[in-house]
Amino acid sequence: MAQKKLFSKLTARQIIWMISIGFLLGTIFLLYQYKAYFTFLIAPMVILLIVLTDSFQTKHSVRKNYPLIGRLRYIFESFRPEFRQYFFEGELDGKPFNRRQRSIVYQRAKNEKQTISFGMQDDPNRVGYEWAAHSVYPKKANIEQFRTLIGNSQCLQSYSASIYNISAMSYGALSKTAITSLNKGAQLGNFAHNTGEGGISDYHLQGGDLIWQIGTGYFGCRDEKGGFSETLFADKANYPQVKMIELKLSQGAKPGHGGLLPAEKNTPEIASIRSIKPHTTVHSPSGHTAFSNANELILFIDKLRTLSKGKPVGFKICIGRKDEFIDIVEAMIKTGVYPDFITVDGAEGGTGAAPLEFIDYMGMALSDAVVFVNRTLSQFGLREHIKILASGKIISAFDIAKTIALGADACYSARGMMFALGCIQALQCDSGKCPVGIATQNRSLYKGLDVTDKSVRVANFHKNTLKALGEFIGACGFDTLTKITPDVFYKRTNLNSNQNFTEIYFSDRIKSKKETINLN
Repeated sequence: MAQKKLFSKLTARQIIWMISIGFLLGTIFLLYQYKAYFTFLIAPMVILLIVLTDSFQTKHSVRKNYPLIGRLRYIFESFRPEFRQYFFEGELDGKPFNRRQRSIVYQRAKNEKQTISFGMQDDPNRVGYEWAAHSVYPKKANIEQFRTLIGNSQCLQSYSASIYNISAMSYGALSKTAITSLNKGAQLGNFAHNTGEGGISDYHLQGGDLIWQIGTGYFGCRDEKGGFSETLFADKANYPQVKMIELKLSQGAKPGHGGLLPAEKNTPEIASIRSIKPHTTVHSPSGHTAFSNANELILFIDKLRTLSKGKPVGFKICIGRKDEFIDIVEAMIKTGVYPDFITVDGAEGGTGAAPLEFIDYMGMALSDAVVFVNRTLSQFGLREHIKILASGKIISAFDIAKTIALGADACYSARGMMFALGCIQALQCDSGKCPVGIATQNRSLYKGLDVTDKSVRVANFHKNTLKALGEFIGACGFDTLTKITPDVFYKRTNLNSNQNFTEIYFSDRIKSKKETINLN
């Protein structure tokens, strides 16, 4: 009883100290008794040193109260994502992409079987479930026609773009082997590769068509003071590989924040491409310095079109304040200058690094944003002049068809293409330690990414996704993408009812139809 009372009064730290000292003394006794090597003392000495260090440090309460043992918390926490993904995660549980979504990309990229057996795993009765209505008169769609011509009457070099392209990912955020693989894949599959705001590197010039993105840092067309350089822009904009110019106003994952390149990814080579100091963390400004209002923005777009000798120019935006977008549209009418396209980035878009508040709580979701942009352009009579590109978690045929039904002309994918490269959603994009060599500048990691193999996988993913899209819209009764209507897509809005997308997003169309019927 006395021993139990004694131990009950001891703290965990005191017990750990007693055990570690006892281990050391016991080892010394055994060494003396059996005349063994003193190297056996290394283990108890290291343990005692760790206990000593933990007991007197002041930064971690867990380690101070539970020396040595408290470190297990950080060890378990370090590989928690991997344990969860491989052993506990269900088919529909993973975030931001579940295992089912990742698996279909892997299968299509590898040209493996893309069928699933036994039955659906999603719950069709849950609120938020989306589905498409098929037709008893299916048609066959020609995937060779899955392209859209970008460039209005003010454009001199229109571009026939695939309706599915590689979204903006910079060299710096991604490794040289990843960028090379993406560009070669774009060449093999005849679709476009957005450079991201980090400028055009040699790895972008592997034969694939480029959409050159210009961000707030003006990387690649930046003067010594960090402002926009017309000379540098004109030089690169007229590369034959550059087919379109995209001016980035905001990004879905971090609207109003600006880009971030961690110091460990900012190598001398990347710094040279961007005209910045190497081995420093680089924050792109949250806003542009070349313009400060809607009129100046539209005139700047006109300048970019002139400097690029008439190539299609547009801007990328995550919708926040609707009145500001309307101001931009009114500036188009006032100046008579129309961008050739607008890229709408949803709040669910991805990024390599951004604050939690921006990723989770800023910006409009893609579906709502595409509908708003499409509706606004139509109301002002500009829709025929401007194509809408959309990005934000678009990786399946259903995603593409749904987005086009809501008003988009073409789509982008970033993380889908990363999965095609071999991304395992390790969620370490901002650490420089990407285990598959995609989002890193660590040579020992990115050299493991085989360009020849991965470029083919990117092309395969694109091809097989478009093939699936053709089969999908054909089953819905459409032979071309332009005929897709929103009333074919449904969402369960409560436990007892579904609404089609026309009812959800275009209720005014239903009202006008009813008014027409009543008048007749």
